[in-house]
Amino acid sequence: MHLKILVTAGDGIGPEVTYQAVSVLKEIAALGGHDFRFEEKRIGGVAIVQDGAPLPKDTLDAALASDAVLLGAVGGNEFNALPPDKRPEAGLLQIRAALGGFANLRPAFAFRELAVNSPLKAEIVEGADILFVRELLGGLYFGQPRAWDKTKNQAFNTMVYTRDEVARVARIAFELAQKRRKKLTSVDKANVLEVSQLWRATVNEVATEFPSVTVEHQYVDAMAMHLMNQPRAYDVVLTENLFGDILSDESAVITGSLGMLPSATIGGKVNLYEPVHGSAPDIAGKGLANPLGAILTGALILRHSGGLEAEAAAVEASVRKVLEQGFRTPDLARGQTQGLTVLSTKEMGAKVCETAKEQLLAASR
Repeated sequence: MHLKILVTAGDGIGPEVTYQAVSVLKEIAALGGHDFRFEEKRIGGVAIVQDGAPLPKDTLDAALASDAVLLGAVGGNEFNALPPDKRPEAGLLQIRAALGGFANLRPAFAFRELAVNSPLKAEIVEGADILFVRELLGGLYFGQPRAWDKTKNQAFNTMVYTRDEVARVARIAFELAQKRRKKLTSVDKANVLEVSQLWRATVNEVATEFPSVTVEHQYVDAMAMHLMNQPRAYDVVLTENLFGDILSDESAVITGSLGMLPSATIGGKVNLYEPVHGSAPDIAGKGLANPLGAILTGALILRHSGGLEAEAAAVEASVRKVLEQGFRTPDLARGQTQGLTVLSTKEMGAKVCETAKEQLLAASR
C-alpha cells in the first residue's frame, strides 16, 4: 500500500499529538511493508506568523497532491483580535472547503477503563458506540450572506442547505449504518426551521434506498438530553454542520475526555483527518497533552484512505489495551493515580506504538 500523507500539525498541542500519531503510522508501515510518505506544511496560527496567511498556497497545493491530510489543531489566544477570515480557524474552514470532504465521521465509544472519568454512571455509558456523521460544508458556517455590522450593532449568519447536499451526506450515513447495527438517527429542528424541514424530507427520501436500516428523527435539543441519559440507544447519528459540531463534542462525556475523539472527513478530493480537540495553548509544550485522539485518527487514515482494516483495528485495540494496563495521560488520570501509571505525551505515544507492534506481530504468527 502506497500512501502520501500531508502532515499539518498546526498550533498549540497540535504538533505534540500529531507526531505521536505519525510515529504509530510509521511503525504500521514498517511492519506491513507499506510505503507511507510524509510531508509537512504549515496551517493556522504558525502559518499566519511565518507566511502571512492561515492557509498558505503551498500547503493547499500539497494537500491536493496527497492521499490524506493529517491535521493537528489550530488556534491561539494571540489571534483573537483578528477578523474571522484572518484567524487560524479560517485556514481550517478553507482547507475543508478546498478538499471537498462533506461527511465528517466522529466515532464516540465508551472505554470501560475510563468510566470513572465520565460524570455519567458507568451503567449508562458502558457499551455506548456512536458514529456521528456530520455534514461539513453547509449550514451556518458557510452560508451567505453573513456579516457583522458594527455601526448598527448587528450581526447575522445564514443557514443554507440544498436537497443534493443533504442527500449525499445521508447516503454515506446510511451506507455506514448498514455495516454497523442498521440504525440511523437523524437530528434536526424541523419544528422551527425550514432548513430542517428540507433536511428531514430528504433523509426520508434517501431512506427508501436502504430498507434494512431503521430510521428515526430527533430534535436537536431532545437529542442533547438523550445522549446523556441513554447513549447506548444510538448507532449512527446524522446531523447538519452546527448541530453535529455541538453534539459530537458533547459525546466526549461518554469517552471520558475530549482528547479521546478522532475524526475523518471524507467524500471529497482528499480525505482530511483530525482529532476533535482544540489546540489547548495552556498546556502546549508541557508534555501533558493526550495523543490518543490523534492516534485513533491515524487509525481512520488506515481504514478510510488505506483500506487497511486489520491495521486500523490493531491500533484501536492497542489504545484499549494500554488503558487496560493502567497507563494514562494527566487528563485521564484526574488525580486518581492509585494503580495507574501517568505518562507524558511522548511516553503514551511510544506505549501505543509498542503495543500495536506486538499486536500485529502476534497476528502474523
